[in-house]
Order: sequence, then C-alpha cells, then structure tokens
Amino acid sequence: MFTLFNMIPRAFEYYAPASVSEALSLLQKYGDESKVLAGGQSLVPLMKLRLVSPAHIIDIGRIPGLSYIKEEDNKIRIGALTTHHEVETSPVVKSKCMVLSEAESHVGDQQVRNRGTIGGSACHADPAADVPSVLVALDAEFKMTGSSGDRVVDARNFFQDIFTTDLRQNEILAEITVPALPPRSGSTYLKFERGAGDFAIVAVAAAVTLDQAGVCQDVRLGLAGVESIPLRALKAEEALKGKKPDDNAILEAAARASEQSKPSSDIRGSAEYKKEMVKVFVKRALKTALSRVS
Repeated sequence: MFTLFNMIPRAFEYYAPASVSEALSLLQKYGDESKVLAGGQSLVPLMKLRLVSPAHIIDIGRIPGLSYIKEEDNKIRIGALTTHHEVETSPVVKSKCMVLSEAESHVGDQQVRNRGTIGGSACHADPAADVPSVLVALDAEFKMTGSSGDRVVDARNFFQDIFTTDLRQNEILAEITVPALPPRSGSTYLKFERGAGDFAIVAVAAAVTLDQAGVCQDVRLGLAGVESIPLRALKAEEALKGKKPDDNAILEAAARASEQSKPSSDIRGSAEYKKEMVKVFVKRALKTALSRVS
C-alpha cells in the first residue's frame, strides 16, 4: 500500500564539493553507491519515491565555473550547470539556436526551469524529455571530465538507452556544445502533451537551412517520446535534402519519420496513435521552421 511515508528518501550522506577535482575524488571513493546532484529536479523525486536510493549524494551545484553560455567559432558552449531558464532566455541561444530556447520553455514549470540544469536533463536521459531531442537533432557534443582527463562524445553516442548515457561512474558532464544555425535557417520545437509541463506524447525538434534558390541545404529532425532514446529521424531528413520543401516533400518526410519511430503503448496513448501524431507534428514543425527562414 502506498503511503506518504514512501515520499521520504532513505538516509544518505550528503557532500557539497567546492571543485571538480573534489567531486571526482568523491565519485572515485564511493563508486556505484553515489549519485551526482545538479539541480535535483529529476533525482530528488526518484529518491522520494525510493526508485533510487544512493548512499552518498554529491551535490555539484556549488562548483564554480560550470554555468555559462559562450559563442565561439559558430558554436554555443553551455556549461552543464546552466539552468533551463538561463538557456531559454539567453540572447545568444535565441538568436543563434531558437529551437533550443523553445524546447527549454517547455521544461516543467518556471520553478523547475529555475533550478533544473541542461546537464542534469541530458544525463537523466528521459526519452520523453524536451532537451535531449534537440541535442540529438543538432549533433551536440558532450565534454566529460574524469580523473584520467577529458573526453568528448557526440549526441548520437551519448544517449544509449532509457535513462542511460555514455557518462561513466567516475566522470562529470562539464559542457555541452551545439552549433549555431547558419544564415537562411529556421527552427522550432513543437510538443504534444496532455497538460502544460507534462512529458511529451510526441515532440519534434526541427531545423532547416535553405540555399538562395530555396532548396533544402540541410534539415535536422529530433523526436522525443517515440523510442528508448531521443530519435534522429535521418530517413525523414533524406526526403528533404537537395529538394525544394513543397507539400509533397514535407508529407514524405513526415511519413518516413513515422515509419522510423518505434513508440510503445502507455498511459499517454497507443503506439499506433503516437506514430500518427509523429506524422502530424513533423509536418507542422517543418512548416513552422520553413516560415522562419530569413
């Protein structure tokens, strides 16, 4: 029987390291019995439900130097501890990568966006979450730091399974890098949800770049809620690249995205229903992104 008692986490030891090296030392010491806490918007609810019960919590939220947004060499570098609100409202992100700003605006509610971090959301790796699908669509890069040094992994290799990433036990995610979209690009993030702040039934991150003749030079599509990881709809992208994005090409891309997706039936709808919604929202997202090309 479920009682309010179950909403209280089991006892744990709490640590607030002042540096990355101190945090890595604690991870090395406690291994699988430890969990890293960033904003706490995913981990704390799981602990309260006792779905996870780490013996040691390592809170990296006070470590300086892990929260920033910088534009360098046509890329946007984002510190892992940058909050959703900071990414959403960043002038750099809005002007250079609107799709990421829009996705961040759908994360939870304002309180969650004020505390939760982009790195925490990426590491939690919920396939129905908003940010990971954008990171996959844009070929984001993830810089992890560990006792043996730094390593960089692209988004398609970072997300490995539901709630599973390539981040190793003795590592901390330090930075996420996304490309600034080139001129003559338009992008959007559209989400189909039961209510504001809910996880996606289906969501689509779309970015399109046209050449001077109006032909699709590049198109990127990331889907949330349709597989155990955020899905890069490569077959749908191929239907548009090198073509003028007329209605027929868009419909073909939407159909291919639906065929590639493999959603499961759950409380948010049947697999068949979700596949149909993929068609609808890929079509809408592409048309919205194209309307924003300038």
